[in-house]
Amino acid sequence: MTDTLQTPHSGYHWDGSDARFFEGWYYRVTLPKVGETFGFMYSIDDPIGGKPHSGGAAQILGPNDEYLCRTFPDVNGFWALQDRLGLGHWGKTDLAAPASLLDRGDFECHIKEGYQATAKFHQGFIHDPSSDRYCRWYYEIEPVYGWGDPKLPQQATAGWLSFLPIFEPGWQIMLAHGLATGWIDWNGQRYEFTKVPAYSEKNWGRSFPQKWFWVNCNSFDNEPDLALTAGGGKRGLLWWMEEVALICFHHQGKFYEFVPWNSQVSWQIQPWGRWSMQARNLWYEVELTATTDLPGTPLRAPTEKGLIFCCQDTMKGKLKLELRDRHGKIILHATSSLSGLEVGGGIPWQEPWIHGSW
Repeated sequence: MTDTLQTPHSGYHWDGSDARFFEGWYYRVTLPKVGETFGFMYSIDDPIGGKPHSGGAAQILGPNDEYLCRTFPDVNGFWALQDRLGLGHWGKTDLAAPASLLDRGDFECHIKEGYQATAKFHQGFIHDPSSDRYCRWYYEIEPVYGWGDPKLPQQATAGWLSFLPIFEPGWQIMLAHGLATGWIDWNGQRYEFTKVPAYSEKNWGRSFPQKWFWVNCNSFDNEPDLALTAGGGKRGLLWWMEEVALICFHHQGKFYEFVPWNSQVSWQIQPWGRWSMQARNLWYEVELTATTDLPGTPLRAPTEKGLIFCCQDTMKGKLKLELRDRHGKIILHATSSLSGLEVGGGIPWQEPWIHGSW
């Protein structure tokens, strides 16, 4: 990623201590022509090693919401850059040198299982020996939007307080929208693509929120320059818990930000199947509704008890987004059938999660 689009928190956060810690990264590409999405999720728990939960993992949510996971117990095979986005984990390898970023060809030659990723490219291979299912991939990334006005220094997703160790967890969208070119081999089905929507985000801390939801899409019908991320959670703030949410999107070079410090945000989230959010600030009001009839796929996430199944996702959600001025005039109306949708924490929820009024 160009320096002008590098976001805060792009670098690795672990300070070398033996305190409970995880960091997780999420890369995604969407293939509009075939109506499929690949989501790649990486995590490292207690990287100092020797702890009950020490180790790494790679999870992939692939076509038709199919799931593939591979763990990497050896924390010494993990590496990450402190000053910018860059990470990887070596599983099977014939190299004796410390794990680090490799040239594409060297990786293919020497890393028999593992991954590496930066702001500019993403590469890897994982294999499940119990089912013989696998995924191999390589693609390059052209950034379009980081997080914030593309003409200004990029912003921390959680605001300036995210620079203080008071939130659990930290959250940063690093690439709200980019264009990916390359290929993915999913169990023998090869997908080749050119300049398709790409996205990346990360989180870090001691555990995920007690409860959360997420709506994300950068592949809209007839709106190629639109990228939305919305979500909320019940998270730790010093010694109490708070419920917070945001709706943010980039559209035609402009960043629309509805966050707790500048807007009123409300939501009505069903245990599964329907996500509704609304927000207003001094200039605009926004409303989104996302739905799915699909059952969703359980995914693992870092918790105080390690990496466990505690969230549910689909990449085939139906989404409607509408932006209006404060007089009610519609500025933007957009739809998609390729939205990422998630609920997490205490799955399944027993009751709808309703916050605020509209």
